[in-house]
Amino acid sequence: MLKGVENHLSPRTAAFFDLDKTVIAKSSTLTFSKSFYQGGLINRRAVLRTAYSQFVFLAGGADHDQMERMRKYLSALCRGWNVEQVKEIVAETLHDLIDPIIYDEAATLIEEHHTAGRDVVIVSTSGAEVVEPIGELLGADRVVATRMVVGDDGCFTGEVEYYAYGPTKAEAVRELAASEGYDLSRCYAYSDSVTDTPMLEAVGHPHAVNPDRALRREALAREWPILDFHRPVRLKQRFPAFSVPPRPALVAAAAIGAAAATAGLVWYASRRRSTVA
Repeated sequence: MLKGVENHLSPRTAAFFDLDKTVIAKSSTLTFSKSFYQGGLINRRAVLRTAYSQFVFLAGGADHDQMERMRKYLSALCRGWNVEQVKEIVAETLHDLIDPIIYDEAATLIEEHHTAGRDVVIVSTSGAEVVEPIGELLGADRVVATRMVVGDDGCFTGEVEYYAYGPTKAEAVRELAASEGYDLSRCYAYSDSVTDTPMLEAVGHPHAVNPDRALRREALAREWPILDFHRPVRLKQRFPAFSVPPRPALVAAAAIGAAAATAGLVWYASRRRSTVA
């Protein structure tokens, strides 16, 4: 159970949530692959490889080296994508694709933190063209995500401006704490991946959610709570009158996140190389 409502005379607090496999049951970027294909951004081959990578992701996630390969390939793949087109595709398919895969347990936690007077912050390696609308759907107060350079023509240049991954997530958490007045010793954090250990270490109440093997070992060693989220549920089922939560997401770091096929191609290639070897 969460602690009670915060005393307004006390320093502010927040709950920081990783997104993929923590709040939603799949990879946020990979989930949009079919929509990007239908929008002409990727080809059928990339869609098939993305489906494979989604399986790999759900089975065990990605280690540091795989994430680095994803970052490099993503930046190359999305070069020339029109940002407004990406945003339109995400907006048109958001409810159909994301609403059904939100963990009921995560939605409940978000409600409890808000009721207790805490801000809710989504901190994701995916980009804001995907993460920002998901954050709004969830009623998050802020979003931190990967940011890529947009050229004068309104298209991605392929250069990464800010990568919200590993220690960078922890830095973003500390920067928000400084600017918003959060007392990190009283803040909460949730993630499924060992790569988010620095973010979990930054707060007083870290939680491992559906942890990968490495994070499970870390959590057991440090006696961090381990949570099992396994009930995806549509928000409309939780709130019959649901349309869009009243709390808008305030973007702390805008980003791309739209290149769904990136992870698929990278994971597919790495797995294939290892198989051949």
